[in-house]
Amino acid sequence: MQENSNISNILTSRTDGNILIIAGPCSAESESQMINTAKKLAVCEKIKVFRAGIWKPRTKPGNFEGVGKIGLKWLKKVKEETNLLTTTEVATPQHVEYCLKENKAVDILWIGARTTANPFSVQELAEALKGTDIPVMIKNPLNPDIKLWAGAVERMMKIGIKNIAAIHRGFYPFEKIKLRNLPKWELAIEIKSLFPEIPIINDPSHIAGNRNYIKEIAQKALNLNFDGLMIESHLNPDEALSDAKQQLTPENLIEMLKTLNFRKPSSDNSDFINRLDRYRDQIDSIDFQMLELLSNRMKIVEDIGKFKLTNDVTIFQLKRWIDIIETRKEFGKSIGLDEQFIKKILQFVHRESIRKQSEIMNKNKDI
Repeated sequence: MQENSNISNILTSRTDGNILIIAGPCSAESESQMINTAKKLAVCEKIKVFRAGIWKPRTKPGNFEGVGKIGLKWLKKVKEETNLLTTTEVATPQHVEYCLKENKAVDILWIGARTTANPFSVQELAEALKGTDIPVMIKNPLNPDIKLWAGAVERMMKIGIKNIAAIHRGFYPFEKIKLRNLPKWELAIEIKSLFPEIPIINDPSHIAGNRNYIKEIAQKALNLNFDGLMIESHLNPDEALSDAKQQLTPENLIEMLKTLNFRKPSSDNSDFINRLDRYRDQIDSIDFQMLELLSNRMKIVEDIGKFKLTNDVTIFQLKRWIDIIETRKEFGKSIGLDEQFIKKILQFVHRESIRKQSEIMNKNKDI
């Protein structure tokens, strides 16, 4: 069995190439399912933690909502028969109490997306965890609200939890897409920027929603220097009681891990470092030039706003906006830029232009 010192550092002990892999079924369904899945996963040295949900928050009543606290005994048996650490989701203080009472059953807790979205629930969990040293992983909320995600992390930090990780599981899409959830990688990068000291773990299963897309999501996370992966695995995915389409068999999961490119977060090669520094110097120079140009543009926007005010003309001019979008997209495409990228940049700039002109209009001062 792994010593407690290793358990307490499991979320923060990453070294180059040592990516934390968490795997196991979406839901604990039976003792034999748990033990047999864990044994098949344990043959892979990369997999360090076994995951299984024993309480399942479902959107509608009547769906499988987990086996409950009996699953803790199964998790304990997994630990006894393999060298894997264990983790499960907690959504209420009572869940926390059960996990802490069932000695050596659970090494790490995670807070699910629905719970993260409710600060009251997160605070109740924080109070229940006060005085413990168990590691806690926090999934992003269903909606892309970086403040809710960061707030949940801060609540755990405030009550003294030392070992915390953020889990990026994607965000609920209002439109129909091929993936189950929108990755919105920029928000995962933002949470890492806000809390550089905590690991960030990608959950490609929930982002993909379909086992056919798991590998590409996992590789993207590794390319972005994520600290770990949490992947769902079931002995017979098609018969799983929850999330059947997004689970891999242990054999398929292990084979997939062999094909992933686990890149290093950095290199000690002097030639690489020197060339990268030169590239970064060029980017820095271009960034400052862009900011100077944007500043000049906004000064012209202010002049336009004053001119419109004196002539009693509205801020937004639809014909002009359509012309800007079309001409810039056409030019950008001709020099190798993606159309959607150009459109998003222009929308941000236009939004700031409208804000500046609105300020001028609202002052109602004589020009």
